[in-house]
Amino acid sequence: MAKGHRSQIKRERNENQRDTRPSAKLSYARVSVQKACFVLDAIRGKDVETALGILAYNPRYASTLIEKLLKSAIANAENNNGMNPERLYIEECYANKGPTMKRIQPRARGSAYRIEKRMSHITIVLNER
Repeated sequence: MAKGHRSQIKRERNENQRDTRPSAKLSYARVSVQKACFVLDAIRGKDVETALGILAYNPRYASTLIEKLLKSAIANAENNNGMNPERLYIEECYANKGPTMKRIQPRARGSAYRIEKRMSHITIVLNER
C-alpha cells in the first residue's frame, strides 16, 4: 500500500501529470464561442509576433480580448517559465461554452421573446520552438 494520507497521495500524483506549458485563460468573456473561434482559428499554430499582428488588424470584437490574453500568456512564459518570447508559438487555443444570461424582450400582444447573451471561456497555450 502507498504511504501517507489520501490527499497527499493525490497531490503527488497530480504533480507528475501537471502541464508545464505556459498558458492564460479568460473566463466569462462576453462573446459567444462561435464568434471567438473565428479569431482563434486565424492564429492557431502561428508564432506570437505574427499572431499579435493578425489580432491588431482584425476588426472583430473578440480579437481585442484575445490580444490581451495572448500578451498575458507571453508574460507568463517569460516570467514563470523563463522562455524566450521570440521563440514562442501558439500550440493550442480554444473557446469553451460558459453560462448564458437570459433576458426577455416584450413582443406583440403581450408575449415575450427570449434573448440569450452567451459567454465563453477562452484558453491559449504556448510552447517554444
